[in-house]
Amino acid sequence: MKALFLNCTLKKSPRVSNTRALIDKVAAIMEGLGVETEVLRVVDYDIAFGVSSDEGGGDQWPLVYEKIRAADIIVVATPIWFGVRSSLAQLVMERLDGSYADGDPKTGQYPLYGKVAGVIVTGNEDGAHAAAATTLFNLSHLGCVVPPNCDCYWVGDAGPGPSYIEAGGGQHMYTNKTARFLAHNVVYMAGLMRENPLPTNIRKLTEEARAESRDTCPVRHGEGA
Repeated sequence: MKALFLNCTLKKSPRVSNTRALIDKVAAIMEGLGVETEVLRVVDYDIAFGVSSDEGGGDQWPLVYEKIRAADIIVVATPIWFGVRSSLAQLVMERLDGSYADGDPKTGQYPLYGKVAGVIVTGNEDGAHAAAATTLFNLSHLGCVVPPNCDCYWVGDAGPGPSYIEAGGGQHMYTNKTARFLAHNVVYMAGLMRENPLPTNIRKLTEEARAESRDTCPVRHGEGA
């Protein structure tokens, strides 16, 4: 079983990332459960803006997308900027919109269908709940399974100040507790999904819905296309 962590820090390698520090804590717990982990720092890739799986012209999103498709567990990790998730976390979601068009020819299931989602957030002040809620909602719509207690976050005091590493976030009880909840629940759920894949036939259900609907919703998201 493999877990992919998408570190959406704005800091390029090899700069120290507070988000990476919390990722490492969660990843270590998963590895203790027998899971192979990989951390990908999104900012180190030349990713174009767009909503397709390949925007061409040297776009490196296909390299990231391939790793996402190969993973059983996807954890999006983001710092908070201006009270919301980072622009790179937003970019990841926008590019994953293209995955709707890559549905299974028979069922229409999207490439992320049945993968298990988690989220990690770091930053100062507030914004952790909003970042986690929006990100998990997005991943659910893309086909991911969202288990209980699959978020972990650390936030510091209001205003500029020390972040996770400098502030000693590694000793924060609530964050350490939720790191364990996240790791154990996503790993367990991924095992269930591997043994019991979702049978949903998106193509069939879309046609049923279209047959009883007055409006003519355009075909998208791989629904019967």
